[in-house]
Amino acid sequence: MVAKQSDFAFDYVTEVFDSVMVVQGDCFEWLQKVPAASIHAIVTDPPYGVKEYELDQLAKKDNGSGGIWRLPPAFDGSTRSPLPRFTALSSSEIQILKEYFTRWSQLVTRVLVPGAHVFVSSNAYLSQSVFNSIVNGGLEFRGEIIRLVRTMRGGDRPKNAEAEFPGCMYAPTRRL
Repeated sequence: MVAKQSDFAFDYVTEVFDSVMVVQGDCFEWLQKVPAASIHAIVTDPPYGVKEYELDQLAKKDNGSGGIWRLPPAFDGSTRSPLPRFTALSSSEIQILKEYFTRWSQLVTRVLVPGAHVFVSSNAYLSQSVFNSIVNGGLEFRGEIIRLVRTMRGGDRPKNAEAEFPGCMYAPTRRL
């Protein structure tokens, strides 16, 4: 039997774009309802909201005082959006993240068809914890794609402005 998109909507708010359906809901709850061996791929950029979406941290972001949020300066009249500083997470908050991803991968393992693929967005600081937890939950780690990141440019200089600031260094990288 071939599943239809409507088989995955349940009672959630959904939006369909061509052959893709976006479901708004708690992923743990939704994954428990999904039939076993019914999903061929998952691509996700999960919210790591261990700390950054707590009300006090959101208030700090909104009033410009930072907290966990890195509030970037404006350059040339353009203001970049704030990003969370995951290096500000405590060991207990990282443990919460590990438990989340272990449980998530257990649920995902049940719904994936054999040979399915899962792509999870992460960052260099959290990727080891995230991927170890995913493996502990039952998925197989087969590799990662890492974007080229240039750092140590100085907090007051825009990204990709090496020509404008030739005296600044960036971390050495190796292209594959």
